[in-house]
Amino acid sequence: MARLVWLTVAALLLLAAGVHAQTLERIRDSGSFMLGYREDAAPFSFRNALGEPAGFSVELCRLVAAEAKAALGLREIAIDYVPVGTADRFQAVQDGRIDVLCGATTVTLSRRELVDFSLFTFVDGAAVLLRADGPEDLLGLAGQRIGVREATTTEQALRETLAELGLDAEVVTVASHEDGLARLEAGDVAAYFGDQAILLFLASGSQAPENLKLSREQLTFEPYALALARGDDDFRLLVDRTLARIYRSGAIDQLFTNAFGREAGQSPVLQAVYLINALDE
Repeated sequence: MARLVWLTVAALLLLAAGVHAQTLERIRDSGSFMLGYREDAAPFSFRNALGEPAGFSVELCRLVAAEAKAALGLREIAIDYVPVGTADRFQAVQDGRIDVLCGATTVTLSRRELVDFSLFTFVDGAAVLLRADGPEDLLGLAGQRIGVREATTTEQALRETLAELGLDAEVVTVASHEDGLARLEAGDVAAYFGDQAILLFLASGSQAPENLKLSREQLTFEPYALALARGDDDFRLLVDRTLARIYRSGAIDQLFTNAFGREAGQSPVLQAVYLINALDE
């Protein structure tokens, strides 16, 4: 009986692995590439004023789709844009609803139990967006309300940071970064905690950016990557090969400028990430 149980479990595991080992075959047979994207993670992944998916990570994934088209010898490939949220994004990868997750997705070991990740695409860190007339940093927020995007590594980092500092502040979770910004501008929260690049983008697009300021502190290290199904080595190799070529050719510089603006510059750490991941063929 025990042997039968183990054989059944092994068969189910092999079946599950086989489901996700066919991404390129599915793309070839259907002629479609299922791109999962966040609608609220600008400038990495969002819906623009025309209602179209846009952002730094989305552009990288479009280039992955082009590489898949060439590698599979397809005359055409349709990109199906599938919006996902923080709550269901990894499940969408696991279920095969999307081929690749294109957002502001931090790589962690616990998340690697759920999905595989590509080469790193960006490096960021959490910071605090404050009102210009408010405290200078996180330590000045004792007894106040701090907003953060729910169900993210940033929320976890905020709670851990407050505990480490022994800082008594109320954590207010919000459904979107836009909601967090609106609450900060209205005075409902004294600060909004998030990844630095996202906070800078939010502040620059606000109605009164002069009323906002970003803390000098970078409180976490957040390496981003594209997420894809576990165990699909052929598809992961295609994704990594695409990214390495982008980094090696220098095309990443224009993509960065398009997303973050001409005045933005790549940090030394980010430059090192692109240099290290510019793998040879």
